[in-house]
Amino acid sequence: MTTQILLITSKLLGIVFVILVARKIINDKRINRIWHTLETEPSYNSFTEDMISGLPVPVQRYFLHAIALGTPLANSVKLKMTGRLRRGKDKPWLPIQAKQIISALKGFVWKATSSNRFLKLMGADYYAGGSGRTQFCLWGMIPVVNARGRDIDRSAIGRLVGESIWLPSALLPQRGVSWQAIDNNTIQAAANVDGEAIILTLFINSDGKVLKIYLPRWGNYTDDGSYKYITFGGQCGEERTIAGFTIPCQISAGWWFDTEKYFNFFRVKIDAAEFC
Repeated sequence: MTTQILLITSKLLGIVFVILVARKIINDKRINRIWHTLETEPSYNSFTEDMISGLPVPVQRYFLHAIALGTPLANSVKLKMTGRLRRGKDKPWLPIQAKQIISALKGFVWKATSSNRFLKLMGADYYAGGSGRTQFCLWGMIPVVNARGRDIDRSAIGRLVGESIWLPSALLPQRGVSWQAIDNNTIQAAANVDGEAIILTLFINSDGKVLKIYLPRWGNYTDDGSYKYITFGGQCGEERTIAGFTIPCQISAGWWFDTEKYFNFFRVKIDAAEFC
């Protein structure tokens, strides 16, 4: 009897394992398909002063710092990053490695792995084709987070616009972005992605370097878990110039930015960037 129970149990575990592996393969293929839809051909248009001539002087200063004159205007960027992530204020920081593609105000895919001595969390966060999703699994197979729906779509759009600082050409007025200068070192970009209006605020120095950013982002980091617009932002550290683009290569970000409720959960360094 004991032998039969063990055989049945082992068969059931085998079936479960096969199902989990099959699900992982399906999910990986789906994410890869979305990634490929965001890949773009190199642009043949180059950055000129005429493209920003009508903008406020501080905004011009930002673009002239972020994009060298004559640089081909990239439609997308592929990033490699390393850093740390935590899921709550009382949770430990976990190391992460990630690859990301950002397509100009169209979508993004962030594929990440986070692990410690005992656990390995693998998955992706994305927005494309008007919908977003966050899906992470232990060892890529056992579901831990699987969030989707209109609230997730709206939150993902906020992330897309905020992370466009890694693709400065996406923020040019030719992309439908309107700009204003609040003062000499504070500028605001207004973008609309699939009906979601986003105001992105950049704080820059006298050279045009981005020091910090924030935006009202749709999220549920509230006392009762309900969704509403929450200030999301981060501090930018060192920057790098790659293929004519100068972007922040260190950022520390979180919800309720610049308030006493600030939840810093995301600290990364950009290790490589490829503009297309």
